Amino acid sequence: MRTGTSVTARAPIPQLEDCVLSIADHFTEAFHAEHREVRDLLLALIDAFKSGDSARVRKLVETLSEAIGPHFRYEEEAVYPGLLPIFGRHHVDKLLSDHDDTIRGIRELAELAELVMLNDLEEIGADQAAWGIELVREILPHVSDCDGLSIMVETLPEDDVVHILATRDAARETTTDLLTWARTMRARRV
Repeated sequence: MRTGTSVTARAPIPQLEDCVLSIADHFTEAFHAEHREVRDLLLALIDAFKSGDSARVRKLVETLSEAIGPHFRYEEEAVYPGLLPIFGRHHVDKLLSDHDDTIRGIRELAELAELVMLNDLEEIGADQAAWGIELVREILPHVSDCDGLSIMVETLPEDDVVHILATRDAARETTTDLLTWARTMRARRV
């Protein structure tokens, strides 16, 4: 035990500029939040398939498409072009191909949910559930892989990040779901 006068160490008081988020930090927070939302929807979809809850599967697939549509749109219109000088064409093409695969997967999930609804099934069969879970598991890796792009975006000039955020805002205002966007607005068709 120490004796004598105690001195309380205090952390330095942060300066005001240390408390303000940079544009890149704002992007990263928004980007992470969107990926967390999609991750949680995908994991909930696995649970819905496991429990055979057809109504929940339909609602989750619809919600997933609504969440991913604006996200993919601003990634393809602003994030990927902004990262082209860093990654080069080959990797950006891979990112676009990953989007193609995700669009196909969401389309198949929507078709599966529609089939269950058309057959007026309250519960999803074991084979349908297994297929749905497999489709979700094929989509999940893109969520975590894509989330890492934020560390590259933070290296871009502030004006580029502002452009990305403005494109994000515009995409979110249109509220176009993934399948509608892919079918009607996306330049790349799958």
